[in-house]
Amino acid sequence: MAVRVKICGITRLQDLYDACDAGADAVGFVFYEKSPRRVSAEAAAVLVRAVPPFVQSVGLFVNAAPAFVEQVLQAASLDVLQFHGDETPADCARFGRPYIKAVRVDGATDLLKYAADFDAARGLLLDAFVPGVPGGTGECFDWRLIPANLPRPVILSGGLTPDNVAEAIRHVRPWAVDVSSGVEISKGIKDARKIAQFIAKAKEAS
Repeated sequence: MAVRVKICGITRLQDLYDACDAGADAVGFVFYEKSPRRVSAEAAAVLVRAVPPFVQSVGLFVNAAPAFVEQVLQAASLDVLQFHGDETPADCARFGRPYIKAVRVDGATDLLKYAADFDAARGLLLDAFVPGVPGGTGECFDWRLIPANLPRPVILSGGLTPDNVAEAIRHVRPWAVDVSSGVEISKGIKDARKIAQFIAKAKEAS
């Protein structure tokens, strides 16, 4: 099975082009006000219009007011929504768009319960648990905490880089991998060489 790759935290057209040219299956845009990778609805509209065919655009939200999500959707026609906060299944489904639910994983996380509760999610994005931080920490978690029989597609995130993505794929066998800080020069600014290396190694490992 070919593992899909999402490059998240896109803030510039050049980074978008670099990700798509390197073979990214999806690109992500952050709408969380505390993130250094945050983009406005207006900036996202420009970026999303530049996404080529067969590459999905994903919008990341954290406990966002429904009116704000609707505002973003009116400006930018996102393909998939990604929720990183305390959203309920109803919160995630209310916009009528395919969605992904992010889960911060530690030893106390019941991933089977998450999969049952969010059975309408297209997948679960698994990230490292860091107190007070909803994601994007650049830290790995113990991949052994992922049940082999998890009934939702796994999108593996958290601390992935060109150096460890192949090992992660061989260990977890996820549906997709998601990277942001692991392919950056600085927060919100991507490195074209790292993006190409990450995608090539992910595809080779799968």
